Amino acid sequence: MNNWTLTQGYETRDGIVRWDRFGAGPPVVLLHGTPFSSYVWRDVAAALAADHEVYVWDMLGYGASDKHAGQDVSLGAQALIFAELLSHWGLQRPAVVAHDFGGAVALRAHLLHEANYERLALVDAVAHAPWGTGLFRLVRENPDVFPQLPAEVHEGALRAYVGTASHRGLADGTLSAYLAPWLGDEGQAAFYRQMAQGDESYTNDIQDSYGGLDLPVLVCWGTCDTWLPPEKGDQLAAAIPDARICWLRGAGHLVQEDAPTQLLSALKEFLANER
Repeated sequence: MNNWTLTQGYETRDGIVRWDRFGAGPPVVLLHGTPFSSYVWRDVAAALAADHEVYVWDMLGYGASDKHAGQDVSLGAQALIFAELLSHWGLQRPAVVAHDFGGAVALRAHLLHEANYERLALVDAVAHAPWGTGLFRLVRENPDVFPQLPAEVHEGALRAYVGTASHRGLADGTLSAYLAPWLGDEGQAAFYRQMAQGDESYTNDIQDSYGGLDLPVLVCWGTCDTWLPPEKGDQLAAAIPDARICWLRGAGHLVQEDAPTQLLSALKEFLANER
């Protein structure tokens, strides 16, 4: 899936989100995080599509989905959209795999909006405060400053920032694909908009409910993640009854790039197991 394009659209009150599906078999939905898009799942989606119907989507304000001033792109809004999408797709109990910010979206949709899953894999997931790197926090504290950066300064900061998500380093073409949605006037504004709305209250108000999760849960975590350190993985696995943790050796936060074989092996085993 080198030419990553989402061919379908779903209309929300704040704009269209782009989505697509591949393959046939038991359904599995892949959620991306920030500042990424469904592109992060391109290789995993292709591999899982051999024996699953795989759904992917770009969250509102991300990737190929609509971006505009005044959008609510918070964790709260994305969770509501995800619950709506599951209904739109006719999926009652799919397996869900969620990375980073997508983890909180999946958890909120399940705990607050009656989205039901057959099983849930949380990959280097945002789930407990504090979260957000130095730049993320700086933007939250100065939401009106960063959108005014000169375009070349923004691109340089963005390139350096996204690059730190990988422990092994990203090829130029791959890094450019991650940056592309956030360039230009619209993209730059959208990049800082999603950071400015990254409120930890959206995880604070659900984290005490993790102990009530009643479904198979796998926690996957990069051992070299500097965005959400490994202690966060331990914390999340300990909070969920019977959750299993899988460490992805030598991987940073972008485990899909740093340890694709390890991640895919863990996901295939998890998705194949009976409860």
